[in-house]
Amino acid sequence: MKTIADIMTSMPIVAQVPGSRNDAINLMVRNKLTGLPVVRSSDGQLMGIVSRRDVFKKMDEDQLSLIMNKTPMVISPDATIYEAAKIFAKKRIHRLPVVEDGKLVGIVTPTDLIREIRKMKTTKTAADAIRTKCVTCYVDDPLSYVVPALRISDVTALPVLDANGKLVGIITDRDLFIDQTKDIEVIRQLGLDDTCSSLAGYRNVLPLFCVATKTEISADLKVSDYMVKNPTTVFKKTTLNDVAKIMDVNDFGQVPVHGDKDELIGMIYDVDVLIALIGEDDE
Repeated sequence: MKTIADIMTSMPIVAQVPGSRNDAINLMVRNKLTGLPVVRSSDGQLMGIVSRRDVFKKMDEDQLSLIMNKTPMVISPDATIYEAAKIFAKKRIHRLPVVEDGKLVGIVTPTDLIREIRKMKTTKTAADAIRTKCVTCYVDDPLSYVVPALRISDVTALPVLDANGKLVGIITDRDLFIDQTKDIEVIRQLGLDDTCSSLAGYRNVLPLFCVATKTEISADLKVSDYMVKNPTTVFKKTTLNDVAKIMDVNDFGQVPVHGDKDELIGMIYDVDVLIALIGEDDE
């Protein structure tokens, strides 16, 4: 079985302490990332990990050391991908620093494991992997409903249904507030320069910034204006190999699942695929 050293990203992009919130945001945006390991600038020792959600939970904090998770789960480069899958499944995290002798040597994500799962032979299907609560929204719902629904339910995507209950779209935190990607004032508040308005990675952090800083969202903004129409889906009998392939090829973190009558029966997230394949029960 392959080890973490075989699939990890070596020499990952890192933030450093001492450092600021905006230092981390700039790195995420410019490198199209949603999280970073944090190391001590003097010796490269792993000190924590920071995600975009960590940043926006503490928007009033500027020091990175006060925002980051100081006790992240870590893994050895000699560990197996099975061991990594168990950690992702149990903790439902999306990045795992690889540490050797206290020093950061790489990072591994569910996507890295999904690529390996594509090659595995399994009889398990999409239906076996549905574990996360599926929260839906209606095509004509205002965004003023969707934003708190994403936050309260702690999911990153909502399937969108029409008046007949048919799946017609999906909306994720990245789909929100796209029209503000040219808002220079918002860019400056994030500590970025004006040129960042054209960076794709900017969309990874902008939505949560808006959610954290806006007290009101116009009732005129509808789900239909922001959703991805006719999203890629899988059927409940689709093998997990094929689900993993779809996620990998399209860079999806989740995919809706249809039943026998083409009805929506749930959502599968990348971590759910890992849980199903290692036979880990929700605990």
